[in-house]
Amino acid sequence: MRAGCARAGYGWGVAVERDIRNVALIGFMGSGKSAVGKLVAAELGFDFLDTDEKIEQAAGMSIPEIFRSLGEAGFREWERRIVRSLAGLRNTVIATGGGLPTYDDHLERLKEHSLVVCLWASPEVLFERVRHHTHRPLLQTEDPLQRIRELLARREPWYRRADVMIGTEQRSIREVAAQVIHAFRLHTRARA
Repeated sequence: MRAGCARAGYGWGVAVERDIRNVALIGFMGSGKSAVGKLVAAELGFDFLDTDEKIEQAAGMSIPEIFRSLGEAGFREWERRIVRSLAGLRNTVIATGGGLPTYDDHLERLKEHSLVVCLWASPEVLFERVRHHTHRPLLQTEDPLQRIRELLARREPWYRRADVMIGTEQRSIREVAAQVIHAFRLHTRARA
């Protein structure tokens, strides 16, 4: 994604007839989805749900254990099940795994009930944020920065399909959360 995409695009491309009752945060690992999501949920009085945590609870294993025992395909199957279980949610901020919107029809399913917000940062910033995380199976490689670049390039077309894009570089978690809330309120006001 180029620098011009790393700004808030409040409500761009959002169809008024959608039944938006949640916020879904997408973006690469380290973009701030969980931290921002918890602040947004607290401010809006919403519940907070992390899809990776939900998968771990349902599977009875950690994400790294799922990858080791079932492979990435097994993990993506768990994601598919969780995404389908979200349809009935109301007043929830959903933080998704970084690859979730790029598989199956997950992004379209999220858009059925959520304002989809992509949090964005450069590969270098993402690397600095996650470089010491040992629980990231996709980064257990000789050159994790290069792996981030490759994955980000592959996922970019899906991330660009978010309703709103917000750059997280040089902004505090609180500032990013405020932008997410502003976008959500703008959209829900437009529908009222």
